Amino acid sequence: MDSALPDDGKLAHNITHFARALRRAGLPIGPGRVVDAVRAVALAGFSRRSDFHATLAAVFISRPEERVVFDQVFRLFWRDPRYLEHMMSLLLPQVRGSHEDRAADAGEKRAAEALLADAAADLMPAEAEEPPEEIEIDAVATQSAIERLKTLDFEQMTGAEMAEAKRMLARLTLPVKPLPSRRMTASAQGAVVDLRRTLRGSLRTGGEVMALARKSPRLRWPNLVVICDISGSMSQYSRMVLHFVHAVANAKGQGWAKVHGFTFGTRLTNITRHMAARDVDAALKAAGAQAQDWSGGTRIGAALHDFNRDWSRRVLGQGSVVLLITDGLDRDDTALLSAEMQRLHLSARRLIWLNPLLRWDGFVPRAAGIRAMLPHVDAFRASHSIASLQALAAAISDPADSGDKARLMRLLGDDRSNRA
Repeated sequence: MDSALPDDGKLAHNITHFARALRRAGLPIGPGRVVDAVRAVALAGFSRRSDFHATLAAVFISRPEERVVFDQVFRLFWRDPRYLEHMMSLLLPQVRGSHEDRAADAGEKRAAEALLADAAADLMPAEAEEPPEEIEIDAVATQSAIERLKTLDFEQMTGAEMAEAKRMLARLTLPVKPLPSRRMTASAQGAVVDLRRTLRGSLRTGGEVMALARKSPRLRWPNLVVICDISGSMSQYSRMVLHFVHAVANAKGQGWAKVHGFTFGTRLTNITRHMAARDVDAALKAAGAQAQDWSGGTRIGAALHDFNRDWSRRVLGQGSVVLLITDGLDRDDTALLSAEMQRLHLSARRLIWLNPLLRWDGFVPRAAGIRAMLPHVDAFRASHSIASLQALAAAISDPADSGDKARLMRLLGDDRSNRA
């Protein structure tokens, strides 16, 4: 049974706090909407809970995918005791795996974190305490919390740090420059004379050429193809990278024609249509349900073979950029892996390998899988932190950027010379 609404005379104050909770949960709500919500409730009244819910939803919801989060926060904020216990259970530690013991709807955990983060503060006594003694500290040489979080390894993050990292990843961009195509378009500053348009224009003046029509190559945007390893050794990094891929797929103004997503452990799975969902929780939940090999074994060579055979001609046209996210720890045939990597490299305009093992300063390519893959990539970069993903923009826009590939290739060549 629904509980009654607060009748303490502070409805406008409560609506303001409710809007702040929605904002923490990811809804784009500013002060203007809060004012509109207070006015709307004053005009519509709040004699019934359903009318109150509909009034706030009409003001705060601007997209269909935001309704799920709004409903979760509304039920929790306006004190449904049974639902409060349900949401508290979502924050209990659970064993990581491809399936959870209790299926959670998209947006539930985000709503719980947004509202229950300050639960401890709400339970503190309201008595005024003496202000603590002020201590002046010189913080010039200290590192801010945001800068520390950018360089922190995903595996070392706490739950709160992981939630903040996901919000930061949602704001990252991966812009790309357009590519000139073979098709031409009319351009007053073009370097090529358009003979057809020039002759057609001369017909208006009795065959006399008065001006030369010019043309230039038409610009087109490339595709971004992400192939992500979701095996046991990569599961935590893969979740964060997929958050980043979702942000890139749904961002506007970055220039990508289309973003294609694939995951692989023991088999290849196409998750492109799931990455197109607006809500990141719903997208990753659907992708995890389809990719049944999450946190399992790794067969990189076989997965790349399936991609080259079934998908390369469909998604690698027109100068596509490929991001391969894997640690390269494969126990299958290295000859197959090397051949499929070479084929993938020849099919893409740029092949960038993101490997979380590069977080170690003394990383050396000793694994057979890494040795087989390294010669066939354009750039070899880390993917263990937010800062490493931010550096992707430089690797994509600069064809000369190879990351750590040159250094590791020298180590690989020296090692082969010593063995010879």
